[in-house]
Amino acid sequence: MSARLKRIYDHQYHHKESQYVVKEYSSSKASEERYEYKTQARIQEVVKTKLGEKYVREEPMIRGPEFFVRLRSHTVFENTPIKLFCTVEGYPMPVVKWYKDGVILDLSSGKYLVEARGGSHSLLIPRCTTEDTAQFTAVAGNIHGQASSQASVIVKRYKDEDESSPYAWLPFTAAMLPKIHYTKIHITFEEKFGPVFATEGQSATLSARMSLYPNLANLQPEAQWYRDDTRLFDSKWVKIETGRGYTTLTLPNLFKDDEGLYTLRMVTKGGIAEHSAFVSVADGPPPVPSAPGAPMDIKIHDANRDYVIVSWKPPNTTTEGPIIGYFVDKCEVGTENWTQCNDHPIKICKYPVSGLFEGHSYYFRVRAVNSRGISKPSRMSDPIAALDPTEFERLHAKKLGGKLEIVSYHDEEEAEGKPPGAPSGVYASETDRTYVVLSWKAPEYFGKAPMWYYIEKAMANTEAWQRVNTKVPIRSPRYAVFDLAEGKEYKFRVLSANIYGTSEPSKPTSLIETLQLKGVPSAPGQVIATRETDTSVLIQWAPPKEPNNLIGYYIDQCVKGSKDWTSANHKPHKNTKFVVSGLKTGETYVFRVQAINELGLSDESQESAPLTVRAALTNPSAPYDVALLNCDGRSMVLNWKKPLQSGGAEIKEYYVDKRRSGTSMWREVHIPPVSERLYKVEGLTEGAVYQFHVYAANLAGLGPASKHSDDFKCVAWTMPEPGPAYDLTFCEVRDNSLVVEWQKPIYSGSGPITGYHVEYAKKGTCEWKTANEKAVSHLFLKVTGLEVGVCYVFRVRAVNAAGVGMASMPSDPVIAKAVEGSQEVSCTVDEKSGDIVLSFESCQMNDNSQFIWKKDYKEITDFSKGVVIKTEGSQSKLIFKNPDKEDAGTYSVSVTSTSGVSSSYTISTEALEKMLALSYDIRHPIIPLKSELAYKILERGRMRFWLQAEEISSKVTYKFFANNKELSGADPNKMGHDVSTGIIEFIMDHFTEENEGTFTCQITDGGGKAQSSLVLIGDAFKAALAEADFQRREYIRVKEGPHFSEFLSLQVGDDCSVTLVCKVANLKKESEFHWYKDDAEVIPDVKPDLSSGICKLPIKEFSLKTTGVYKATISDDRGKDMSQIDISGKTFDEAINKLSQLAGASAAELVIKCTATGIQLQCHMKYYTSEMNISWYHSERKLTHNDKTVIGGTPAMATMEVIEPTEKDKGAYSIVITNSENSHKRTLDLSGEAYEKAYAEFQKLKAEAYAEKNRGKVVGGLPDVVTIMEKKTLSLTCTVCGDPKPQVSWLKNGTEVEPDDQYVVSLDQGKFASLTIKGVSMEDSGRYTMIVQNKYGGESVDIVVSVYRHGEKIPEAKPTLTPKTIIPPKLPIEIPQPKTQPAPSAPSPAPSPAAPKAAPGRGVKSPTPSRRK
Repeated sequence: MSARLKRIYDHQYHHKESQYVVKEYSSSKASEERYEYKTQARIQEVVKTKLGEKYVREEPMIRGPEFFVRLRSHTVFENTPIKLFCTVEGYPMPVVKWYKDGVILDLSSGKYLVEARGGSHSLLIPRCTTEDTAQFTAVAGNIHGQASSQASVIVKRYKDEDESSPYAWLPFTAAMLPKIHYTKIHITFEEKFGPVFATEGQSATLSARMSLYPNLANLQPEAQWYRDDTRLFDSKWVKIETGRGYTTLTLPNLFKDDEGLYTLRMVTKGGIAEHSAFVSVADGPPPVPSAPGAPMDIKIHDANRDYVIVSWKPPNTTTEGPIIGYFVDKCEVGTENWTQCNDHPIKICKYPVSGLFEGHSYYFRVRAVNSRGISKPSRMSDPIAALDPTEFERLHAKKLGGKLEIVSYHDEEEAEGKPPGAPSGVYASETDRTYVVLSWKAPEYFGKAPMWYYIEKAMANTEAWQRVNTKVPIRSPRYAVFDLAEGKEYKFRVLSANIYGTSEPSKPTSLIETLQLKGVPSAPGQVIATRETDTSVLIQWAPPKEPNNLIGYYIDQCVKGSKDWTSANHKPHKNTKFVVSGLKTGETYVFRVQAINELGLSDESQESAPLTVRAALTNPSAPYDVALLNCDGRSMVLNWKKPLQSGGAEIKEYYVDKRRSGTSMWREVHIPPVSERLYKVEGLTEGAVYQFHVYAANLAGLGPASKHSDDFKCVAWTMPEPGPAYDLTFCEVRDNSLVVEWQKPIYSGSGPITGYHVEYAKKGTCEWKTANEKAVSHLFLKVTGLEVGVCYVFRVRAVNAAGVGMASMPSDPVIAKAVEGSQEVSCTVDEKSGDIVLSFESCQMNDNSQFIWKKDYKEITDFSKGVVIKTEGSQSKLIFKNPDKEDAGTYSVSVTSTSGVSSSYTISTEALEKMLALSYDIRHPIIPLKSELAYKILERGRMRFWLQAEEISSKVTYKFFANNKELSGADPNKMGHDVSTGIIEFIMDHFTEENEGTFTCQITDGGGKAQSSLVLIGDAFKAALAEADFQRREYIRVKEGPHFSEFLSLQVGDDCSVTLVCKVANLKKESEFHWYKDDAEVIPDVKPDLSSGICKLPIKEFSLKTTGVYKATISDDRGKDMSQIDISGKTFDEAINKLSQLAGASAAELVIKCTATGIQLQCHMKYYTSEMNISWYHSERKLTHNDKTVIGGTPAMATMEVIEPTEKDKGAYSIVITNSENSHKRTLDLSGEAYEKAYAEFQKLKAEAYAEKNRGKVVGGLPDVVTIMEKKTLSLTCTVCGDPKPQVSWLKNGTEVEPDDQYVVSLDQGKFASLTIKGVSMEDSGRYTMIVQNKYGGESVDIVVSVYRHGEKIPEAKPTLTPKTIIPPKLPIEIPQPKTQPAPSAPSPAPSPAAPKAAPGRGVKSPTPSRRK
């Protein structure tokens, strides 16, 4: 290698390392001829290398396979080698397969050698033969998709170069083969995808299944998916799966960008089959209410080293407020840190983002803003790299001579150090409101120093050039100048520079005017809606007169009469016509359109005329299966099947054409057209052979011709057997049965037709089976024993005396499977009218559907006998107004314009007789009575006789009788009825002894009658008469004296208070009111307030103790009235239940309260009494009141105490307060720390109680104050107790009294203590204290001794000291354990000591005694 070349390899300049690629090539003549191609290949290889170094990549940036270097076509001579090679990229690394003329290569023969190194793949044919003349294909695939590259190879024979070849020599990039006749593959879609209506964030799947004929493994069609004519490929947003006979497209995370018309194209070499449907994606829930929808269709324009231009489309704002701006966000690839690019919302849908880092890749997204908040972000853009777009255009290849060449940058060539030349051809490639994108032609430059550019701008009509500041050096001959004024004229020029200097300026551009904000488009023009299908409408409109850079349109829809506008599309639509899908059939809609540009939405267009959604009328499809039914040698009787599609309108006419077999001229055989599918073609030539075809016509026009018939020879039929039946139809198709109907043959043969045989076979087979061994005489048959889901065809043969006739033409295929949701005919007798009714409800209906009722499969057309068909919505009824015995038979119903909805019902003779009898009873009814004749005694002793019928009309009549004598309803008696309730009554003003007997009411209402009687004799009459007399007297009493207007009642308040309440009336000032319980007067705390008329008696602490008979009286000089209530039994139980209900609802959580005898659980509530239904539980075991568990409470709480708790008593405790409606439960876990704390507190209280019980005490005997005359003997004596026996000491004025001759201290039998002072003197006056104490404590008692002299006045005793002081025990308190003695049975535990009441007084320390001196 030369020193010059070596120096080139080692060269570095500034921070940038030069990149070179050196490649040795063959020096053959062929290589020289392809030098230019090799040059380009080397440059591409360098570009590939630099891409890997410069770009910041991540897996989503390169996913599917892509051919970087494609296959080239070749022409070679026979027996020479050839090598095809290509380079493919993708992640993961694609796998490449090789094909020859569409068939995968067989590599096992060794004729073809395949090599793969990284992304480079080659196919070597060592010795070519003429059989290798073919088209070779390399197919690269990975999990994200497939890509392919093709090349043609033409192999020539030696010395035959001038022979014509079937392959033309073309440039290697576009070789062509002769026309190939491909196998025609017929594709039939069996399952298609329909319109999809989804919301952002959801997923959607479009799938289709198809049948292929022929279905060849190596010739499968290619499934191509498109959205609005843009081809879709497997990506992050789209998942495509294709198999044999199916293909699926999944949109895993929907955005509004995904909305559009999706088209599946199944591509074969012989043609294309396609299907389309619209996918609507509505806005998802906004982050805040009424925030706008997200923008969409984020595009990146003019990416450069430090900036990109982002554009988007605005969302629709049908129901939201207007958009005031947008925020643009960016995120560097490989991170999740989104940053906002603009501080304030921008109003237009385009924004230049600057400040990017060269070589870094970014995502972008946009958010819309209105007065309510900010929208969700749009779908993020594809990643874009901030790079010089012309960096690789500066690469070139240079031949070094011999076999070597290099690839390098133009500015890395050696040259003299001088500035570059001036750029040229400066022009504006894009102009906007605030920026201009400039492009220019770079100067010829071969310097080794890097070159860059400066841009200068000047306003119009000035030469004040100002240099444009850029954050990075401009190395590309294309750059955007930002921060320009809107609507101003500028001119620009460019300078090139390097380290040696700056070039002269380029020639300035012509004046360039920035765009001015023109505003939103004007409103679109007239909107026209036309019918499309039964769920869609075609909308067309005129474009706006002022488009102002129109982006597209939004279409809104609204049900006529409402103002609830909704969006029909959520992504701008570019054309002026749009199919609105997902509408409700039969509903009437209006539509409007808005235009959009980058500034926002225009005003709404005028509303379209209202349009009801129905399918548009089209021409019918062709009739089919033209059949010959009879021929007499001069005419033929033809029949055909009606078209499968009627075009949305009834088929009115048919046209029949004929031609001689073997000719092409068709002639019409009848004018005018026929309306039936049975036609006799006359005027035929005997012995000639004819063909026929038929057209159908409806209101929309004439449909296509049917396929021509078979050849029919005009020869008279003379066979004795019948001809074929025709018009085979099906109804009542179920999973294993169906009913076949047909028409009688036209040709009956030599005798009358006696029956029919039905034959059937599975579709595609010739194995015909006879459904009925015995011929049926009618024109229908129910075929059973079919296999569910199997497709069958049927035919019918007529029978006469001569034998079985010709078979009918096979029927259309029918699948033995019930229509989903299908129902059966029901038969009932109307309970009101007595009509016999057959009812059927269809599971399918459309605007053209009709119910066809038949009897024995013949349509019912005679309605003279009272048969009525009544249809409402999807339900139809066949009503027999005058049923009789002739109505027995099979009744069927079918619904037209459905997928075969039908059913039948057979009314047998026996069933009809039962229904006729029931009908008679209904039409001649006995009026049903809800209640028989009864009586009620009213005010003033009047007698009301009444009964209630189930139902009566306004025309009802009735009579009342007493002992067969009709009663008069004239005054003062009354008689009447109420139609709404069915009550009929008779009020007798005065009921006396003469009225004993039988009372009867007779009713007539239409054809119905009823009678009811009431017997009032004997004791029953006496009781009624006594009650009537009482009511008369009561009426007089109430009207004349004080009385109870409301008698006593027991009320329970929300605070669980129980009160007796009554009301009195007709009072005066002298009226007196009294309460009694069990005849003893009760004096309430508050005297009754008679002025209010309401008297109340609170019952405190309501319980069994308060039960009894309570009575209240009111009296004055006019009379006396009394009311009483027995509070016991049911009344008491109801009150307790109410208290339980209120107390349970108010019950607080359980709390722990320890005592000296155990651990007590307390539940505070509004009220408690033992009569309430309250239960305590330990875990699941119900507790009862015993020595171990003491259950009780106070009026404010319920308690349960565990006496002497042990480890077994740990666990969950609960209280359940039950009433008749519900129960309330509170639970506490007495275990763990809670138990330990409670147990410790219990032990403490127990010890204190034991000490209190056994401490030293003064039982009595000591006075508080003693007065004594001098020289007398004072004896202070008392009784003490304690266990162990206490010690007794005496103090005088706080000093211990020492026993001596004067002071005698004694303690007899351990319980009688005394202090005797002999010969008291004045000095003995003072405060004496007696202290009684053992180890459990004690107490001290003070006695004031006052000594006076003989003859003095006895002083007044005024005790001022606390008479008794408690001395606490010594801690710790020791409780002696009981001695255990063996016994045959455990003795019952001794009751625990009760907690004593605390002694009054204050606790003091024991005084420290000192000896008295």
